[in-house]
Amino acid sequence: MEKITYQIKPRTSKIELPSKLGFGKIFTDHIFEMDYSPDKGWHNYLIKPVENLSVHPAAMFIHYGQSIFEGLKAFHTVKGDTVIFRPETHLKRLNHSAKRLCMPQIDETFVLHALKELVAIEKDWIPTNSGESLYIRPLMFGTDEILGVHPSKVYKFIIMLSPVGAYYPEGFKPVKILMQDDYVRAVRKGVGDAKTAGNYAASLLATEIANQLGYTQVLWLDGVEQKYLEEVGTMNIFVEFENEIATPKLTGSILPGITRASVIQLLKDKNYTINERLISVDEFIEAYKNGKLKGVFGTGTAAIISPVSEVTFKGNKMVINNGEESKLAVELFNEITEIQRGGIADKHDWITNVATEVTV
Repeated sequence: MEKITYQIKPRTSKIELPSKLGFGKIFTDHIFEMDYSPDKGWHNYLIKPVENLSVHPAAMFIHYGQSIFEGLKAFHTVKGDTVIFRPETHLKRLNHSAKRLCMPQIDETFVLHALKELVAIEKDWIPTNSGESLYIRPLMFGTDEILGVHPSKVYKFIIMLSPVGAYYPEGFKPVKILMQDDYVRAVRKGVGDAKTAGNYAASLLATEIANQLGYTQVLWLDGVEQKYLEEVGTMNIFVEFENEIATPKLTGSILPGITRASVIQLLKDKNYTINERLISVDEFIEAYKNGKLKGVFGTGTAAIISPVSEVTFKGNKMVINNGEESKLAVELFNEITEIQRGGIADKHDWITNVATEVTV
């Protein structure tokens, strides 16, 4: 195992978190970082106090978008343990994104070790109220100082931490979403299945328009035919039809969500009919008109489960389940949060324990 250098800044006062955390507004005292170059590979393994970045204006990620990231969470369990939810799967997806963006692979085992060390150092930042957690943001970006469209040769990798509450201001309450065909977020064989910054930049205008109209998020359609449901800007989507639960299949333009995969497994455990398939707009609208559309919910690390109360497409407003969260959405939210908090058994080895002592 590579050796990490520790530069720990002692705290002189107790951590006092606000009663309303919001999301991504507060950051802990320390980060993990490492550097990559062709001659040294990954090196300079360091846990240090948070500080501003110093990069050259020609740093390639600024100009050409070589930037990827992940998002996962740590919790205190009901027994007082510190745990992380499915970190191995998140790091595997990070490497998938890196490959797609011509970026170097990380050693998943070592980075998991570094992540656990960082969380152990910052464990007092983990909030304990229901619906709160310590959000973990690993990111990688190209830092070559040259103008020219080609992969960077050198990279920076960082893990930062943020104590968070609910992602949406509504909390676990149904949200309204706008089905969008004026813009597309990604296309098949592009980078839609990578967690890269450009995908989120592509979503901003349509999301801003949706927000101005009173909607929380955009439900994107496929980028070619504009007839199939894909995903919401910050989460995958599930549709509760009369005789099945369906979610858009991974065609290459949809991010393979970790919570999505977790929900699919839980639905299989419960013997639900769950299908990953194409879901057309026409099928969705027809099922709504015929009373066969029983519920809609999104899944993602930030919100976990987000019930959908209303979907609007071309002025056609569809109120889902009388504007209330479905029984299934509530059940899944409670089950995942209980697994994360150690309230019920982790049957699928999704929980990784963090040692309380740091091996400095």
